[in-house]
Amino acid sequence: MEKSCPECGNRIIGRADKKFCSDACRNSFNNTLNKDNKNLVRNINNRLRKNYRILESLNANDKTKTTKEKLLRLGFNFEYFTSIYTTKTGSNYYYLYDQGYLPLENDFYLLVRREGVAY
Repeated sequence: MEKSCPECGNRIIGRADKKFCSDACRNSFNNTLNKDNKNLVRNINNRLRKNYRILESLNANDKTKTTKEKLLRLGFNFEYFTSIYTTKTGSNYYYLYDQGYLPLENDFYLLVRREGVAY
């Protein structure tokens, strides 16, 4: 029985369980399969990545304070985060994976890093 490549249609030569005629066809097929039809997911992931990098660059010591103005100047967008942690006292920490921030008074923010997060 002769098998054909699902990407280009060429005949497959080699092992019996081989699915593609070449690495290029395999990559092309998988890239097409995993491509988001809309830019929504890609844009959100890019926004989260940018926010994360900003927090990480400002929070070198795992706990520091900064201003809202500084975050905004660096391009931080407060609408994008991955989780919220509410303390017993009702304070909300907003996290981007292991980097987080807590809104304080007078437009200050406490930046923190959560230890032992498994993602």
